[in-house]
Amino acid sequence: MEQCTDDEVNRMLFLVSEQRREQALNFKFTFGRFVCLKAVVILQQMLTELGVIAVGRKVEFDYGEHGKPSLKGIPGIFFNISHCKNGIAVAVDDSPVGIDIECFHEADEGLMRKTMNAEECRCIINADNPKKEFTRLWTQKEAVLKLRGTGLIDDLHGVLNGDELVESHVVDEKQYVWTVARLG
Repeated sequence: MEQCTDDEVNRMLFLVSEQRREQALNFKFTFGRFVCLKAVVILQQMLTELGVIAVGRKVEFDYGEHGKPSLKGIPGIFFNISHCKNGIAVAVDDSPVGIDIECFHEADEGLMRKTMNAEECRCIINADNPKKEFTRLWTQKEAVLKLRGTGLIDDLHGVLNGDELVESHVVDEKQYVWTVARLG
């Protein structure tokens, strides 16, 4: 995130499609523009390295009913993007995938009750680092919902009771957790 400058934003504007350029320029602050562009630049690099697109191709997106993006004109390849103030996460797969990255986040009792079931609340309360545990569980829920393409739902308590494969990674030195979810 050290690269988050107006100069870097201006450089990346020419590396993405007009569609993404317009989306990025809708953000008021440099940070929003930066992550909007950088995530797609990373995605394009990954797709190039995998041989899915030619070098220099700019991807465009279609959007599902709840806003889940897909690659326009590239069937059979799935991706997901997430970012927080400390990092950007991009996942690419040949089956649906969801990813979330979040900075360690304090959860008060009300937020826990609203977003976590009783067992998850116990795990958070009894954890050595409750902020880290809350963030781990939250990223799991969000990655699963992004995988499903539903967006955030009202009842988050049973989200992790599905057949999805969920893998979390804690990055203590950068104070974030990232989680990827795939179909089981």
